[in-house]
Amino acid sequence: MRTSHWLSGMCLLFSLGAQAQEPVSEIEQQVAERERAFARTMADRDIEAFAEFISNEGIFLSGPTPLRGRDAVVEAWAPYFEGDSSPFSWEPESVVVLDSGNLALSTGPVFNEEGQKTAIFTTTWRQEEPGVWRVVFDRGTRACE
Repeated sequence: MRTSHWLSGMCLLFSLGAQAQEPVSEIEQQVAERERAFARTMADRDIEAFAEFISNEGIFLSGPTPLRGRDAVVEAWAPYFEGDSSPFSWEPESVVVLDSGNLALSTGPVFNEEGQKTAIFTTTWRQEEPGVWRVVFDRGTRACE
């Protein structure tokens, strides 16, 4: 009796675990949407919303020195949010997610105000709580002509 109860319990745990994990393709879509929402903060000129997308321990690697932590990133990016129009925009082109479903990488083009591709971004997203993805690493590199 005990063995059958134990086996039933184990089967139930395994099936619950399998059902709890969303397919990687669905998670990739969530991260792509999260990246688009992150980009909208620039278009909307909303630095407070921008800050919410960045992990407290996030690191941005686009300048000569890494910007460590949400506060440092927001302070350095504040000038980009001044004025009526955004100086650049970005859009995810590809997203990949670890099989664990907790870490993702998105990458795509960055466009200047005239719509010309000037750079490529690479962002690492971490699921910090169920359904909440935040940037842990971000890097922009100049696009080749």
